[in-house]
Amino acid sequence: MAFDVHDYLELLRLLQERPEWRAELRRLLLTDELLALPEIVRELAEAQRRTEERVGRVEEQIAALAEAQRRTEECVGRVEEQIAALAEAQRRTEERVSRVEERVSWVEEQIAALAEAQRRTEERVGRVEEQIAALAEAQRRTEERVGRVEEQIAALAEAQRRTEERVSRVEEQIAALAEAQRRTEERVGHVEEQVAALAEAQRQMQEQIRQLTSSIYLLAEQVRSLVEAQKRTDDTVGGLKGRMLELTYQSKAVAYFGPLLRRPRVVDLGALLETLEAHLSPEEFHDVLQLDLLVSGKPRLQPEAPEVFLAVEISSVIDERDVERALRRSALLRRAGFRAIPVVAGERATLGAEDEARAHHVAVLQDGRVFLWAEALHAWATS
Repeated sequence: MAFDVHDYLELLRLLQERPEWRAELRRLLLTDELLALPEIVRELAEAQRRTEERVGRVEEQIAALAEAQRRTEECVGRVEEQIAALAEAQRRTEERVSRVEERVSWVEEQIAALAEAQRRTEERVGRVEEQIAALAEAQRRTEERVGRVEEQIAALAEAQRRTEERVSRVEEQIAALAEAQRRTEERVGHVEEQVAALAEAQRQMQEQIRQLTSSIYLLAEQVRSLVEAQKRTDDTVGGLKGRMLELTYQSKAVAYFGPLLRRPRVVDLGALLETLEAHLSPEEFHDVLQLDLLVSGKPRLQPEAPEVFLAVEISSVIDERDVERALRRSALLRRAGFRAIPVVAGERATLGAEDEARAHHVAVLQDGRVFLWAEALHAWATS
């Protein structure tokens, strides 16, 4: 039978209703490499995300370094302005010293005539010397400050050098990251090619599965036909065996039922038709006529008891249906006035049939052995 669209939709419905089937189908259809592919893609995506985060942090560091460089340049500008201010102060100091020296020369020329003026001049010169000493001290302090500024400039230059080295290392790291990104993109390209190849393999696999499914459906149809043929054969053989057993039990009634009854005899239902028809409905009359075997006699276990009739259902394998038929048809016989006991006979019995027979007091004849006869006789012959 061909696998059509309806069968395909039915398969999809079953897979949607049974998620565990989808997992089993994937496990059967896909290789371990295909099953691991989603995890590999997730790992690649996670590696790409970490790479982008690291590049972002590097960009932030570069921006911070640029800001630090700008602040350094501003500091150097301020230092240069301070140095220019110090140079201007030094120039004004030298101009004042020059003016003082000129005044001292003029005093020396007038010293001979102006003693008092000399004294005052010396006093003024003393004061000027004190001022010069103060200026010298100020100059010393200025030189010290300039030295410290030069040291600071040298430290800033060293910091600038280290900053440039760090920027160089960052640039090298960025180049390495770019190379890693390039390799990652190449690997992603390879993965995409592999995914495309896997998709093609999946398509071919699905085509093979479709063909295999069609073959399986055809095989299933053939097996179903064989099973039906076998069932018909089994039914035929079972019917033949049942019929043979009926003939065997009928022809050997004394051998099978002699241990149960005195002078057992097979009763022809034809002799009971009028009585049965008078007490039963047409459906019940037809049903009781289907009884496999009717045997009469007096029970050996109760010699004083009246004659009983064994309503026997015969089957190669006794099952629950045989027990139910024996019960139903013996009940119809009792309604018609016959003291009937249900009996099932065959080569073997199912466990269900044994349980039903024990529960409802049905005697069992199995391969020449008798079971539950005393229980059945007590339950039905005295009721």
